[in-house]
Amino acid sequence: MTQRLTVIGTGYLGATHAACMADLGFDVLGLDADEGKIARLAAGDLPFYEPGLEPVLRRGLDSGRLRFTTSYEEAAEFGDVHFLCVGTPQKPGEYAADLTYVDAAIGALAPLLHRPCLIVGKSTVPVGTAARLAETVARTAPVGGDAVLAWNPEFLREGFAVEDTLRPDRIVAGLPAEQGAAEHAEKVLRELYRTMIAAGTPFLTADYATAELVKVSANAFLATKISFINAMAEVCEAAHADVTKLSEALSYDDRIGGRFLGPGLGFGGGCLPKDIRAFMARAGELGADQALTFLREVDEINIRRRIRMVDLARQLLGGSFADRTVGVLGAAFKPNSDDVRDSPALDVAASIRAQGGKVTVYDPRAMPNARRAQPSLDFGGSALDAVRDAHVVLLLTEWQEFRDMEPTAVAQVVAERNIVDGRNALDPERWRAAGWNYRALGRP
Repeated sequence: MTQRLTVIGTGYLGATHAACMADLGFDVLGLDADEGKIARLAAGDLPFYEPGLEPVLRRGLDSGRLRFTTSYEEAAEFGDVHFLCVGTPQKPGEYAADLTYVDAAIGALAPLLHRPCLIVGKSTVPVGTAARLAETVARTAPVGGDAVLAWNPEFLREGFAVEDTLRPDRIVAGLPAEQGAAEHAEKVLRELYRTMIAAGTPFLTADYATAELVKVSANAFLATKISFINAMAEVCEAAHADVTKLSEALSYDDRIGGRFLGPGLGFGGGCLPKDIRAFMARAGELGADQALTFLREVDEINIRRRIRMVDLARQLLGGSFADRTVGVLGAAFKPNSDDVRDSPALDVAASIRAQGGKVTVYDPRAMPNARRAQPSLDFGGSALDAVRDAHVVLLLTEWQEFRDMEPTAVAQVVAERNIVDGRNALDPERWRAAGWNYRALGRP
């Protein structure tokens, strides 16, 4: 019998997972407490920008395989498999993850489970969470041990979420210790992901704790690699070397590789920063804090890139932002996204504004979110609007639109031809040939 699925939490992860599973042929019910979000999704309108997702969402709605609700009672009655996709933000003033939404979802769902089902956690949680939630389900679900919990971490990249859901590079299943429950959970998950497995995606089984550690370990490694090349950028600036050439040379070493070795303004978004901080916090609770002390420096290197960006811009303006105009290109933390959570671009823009600069920002997709996050900034309707009369231009998110800009066209609207390339995305010689004073992080 084909399993009926619910997806609890319809944010970035949940909406993507719900739409893609419906596209694979499953009947899916998405659940969220936010009535406005549910109404938008039910109308085929995404509350966020993700390339290629909206057509998938609408196909699911049009086929009747995808519906949305705010009712836990309806979800509990409908679902054979319940995917837990709620957020785990950083606690205010702490490094630790806030599990309020995870606990609330399990607390609302479990007492309504009157028939056998599988609960599948996909949220990024501190190690030990799954075991605790499994105990809660066993204690509060009327069906008792027939409500089984598994943990199946997500590995989505913003901008590539549909591809990563439908054609993942691996599937990890954290299974309960009880053999019968583990065999059942594995069988169900293999059936749900049969299309991916048949296409060659590795399917790995593990215990709860190992599965929970996979996602945070991956993010910690990626953050470390990014901060490593940005630390080398600091050394390159001191030695008058070129970090882009250094990165290229390192990339040919098969042991290192070139992915995530792009020097620039550093990482941001809703995952890497909060996940490595939560990882450190959890390691401390487990008495293994010394094992992850290096992540503190990884985090600090990342923040220093933003400070250095502000310093470079200030230097080009003679040491002060007072009465100077700064044009900022980019607000999202990365291209092909409208996510401004912990965005290095917005952080830099706000810092310059606080130091007396007149800052105008433009981003192809993230303007509404940027306005909400930093209402004191000015915003332009286009790239040229943002840099008009600017004494310095900052490229802070490497959208293709900005990469393709003509230096001579931009030169016609600015007050001074100063540009700082925060992502090493532009051709320095092309811009210098057009009369620009070009600077970049980690380059002479």
